[in-house]
Amino acid sequence: MNTEKKSEYLLFGAWAASVLALAGSLYFSEVLKYEPCELCWYQRILMYPLVMILGIAVVRKDASQRFYVLPLSIIGTCVSLYHYLLQKTSFLAEAAPSCGRVPCTGEYINYLGFITIPFLALIAFLTITILMVALHKQTKREENM
Repeated sequence: MNTEKKSEYLLFGAWAASVLALAGSLYFSEVLKYEPCELCWYQRILMYPLVMILGIAVVRKDASQRFYVLPLSIIGTCVSLYHYLLQKTSFLAEAAPSCGRVPCTGEYINYLGFITIPFLALIAFLTITILMVALHKQTKREENM
């Protein structure tokens, strides 16, 4: 497989992850009527632009967008990880301040004892981050050829 195709697949994979995260968050809030907490809103603020940025990058086959995507995805990973730890560790949950009408420690879903909404966001942000790092390495290889 040629290196240009690999870059396109990496971009498309990251875009697909962002679209799935957007669709999931809208499903939880608009269909199931789960009210997002404050940290959920921050995660949305970081994820939603990625849909547009990565969508444009896929259409234009523009690997340089990784420089705009990576900061958002890394910050999103940190926020999601913190939110998940708030839910799953007693130490952080007890020390957590109230974060609005809906507590950030609340779990609307808890599949298999560990899959919560912040966990899903964490997986999406991590996937995008990993794909963008792989894209960066791929692009560097192409430049060195």
